[in-house]
Amino acid sequence: MVNQLKKAVETKRNQLIHQLITMDVYKKDERHLFQLTLTDLEEEYEKAAGGKNFLPRVK
Repeated sequence: MVNQLKKAVETKRNQLIHQLITMDVYKKDERHLFQLTLTDLEEEYEKAAGGKNFLPRVK
């Protein structure tokens, strides 16, 4: 069960990182995307998407 949750979080993080890169977002302040938490990545994605409350779904 713990491994499934960890895998789901990593999958979501990777999806968000990929989406942010396609939007030309590579860093938050001085931190690279891979250094950010899932929450930080979700916040950056919402900003980059123009404040739309749309996050990609985990497949």
